[in-house]
Amino acid sequence: MKRLFALATLAAVTAGTPALADLAVGSKAPDFKAQAFLAGKPFTFDMAAARRNGPVVMYFFPSAYTGGCNLEAHLFSEAADEFKAQGATLIGVTAGKVERLAEFSADTKTCGGKFPVAADPGAKIAKTYDAPLKMAGIKAPVDMSARTSYVIAPDGTVLLAYDNMAADDHVTQTMGALKAWKAKQKKK
Repeated sequence: MKRLFALATLAAVTAGTPALADLAVGSKAPDFKAQAFLAGKPFTFDMAAARRNGPVVMYFFPSAYTGGCNLEAHLFSEAADEFKAQGATLIGVTAGKVERLAEFSADTKTCGGKFPVAADPGAKIAKTYDAPLKMAGIKAPVDMSARTSYVIAPDGTVLLAYDNMAADDHVTQTMGALKAWKAKQKKK
């Protein structure tokens, strides 16, 4: 109960307060492999393989089937075709309620089978991306991820790191960074 209260307090305090994620723009994004689900079907997501196909838009979210995370997943699902049209791979990653990710990936109220979500037990991937959830008054990060989005170039360079517990602007931020990068590529 204390953990739920602390999470709710954190969300209320940080909602609408953007901050930079710790993995800086221009740094190299770590490669990883993780159990993932697309439309309820399991597969192994491989970041290095995804980058070979183009840029990757990856967003960390605290937990499946929570208000803000449901909204964020739904917004990304509505934009999934546009990300694909930009040549990007879209993936969500969470440490929360990983046992429900198959359901979450297929649910029309969340991902709608339009993009995969990967399990991150213990927030190990989030920690390599400097995106674990940090809570006021707790020195060590909890084993959940913050609401942090990244756009990663095919060479692994971080193009955008956006950290904001409010769920409603991550699509706009990632799409804007992706389009700006694509425009620069056309000029080369």
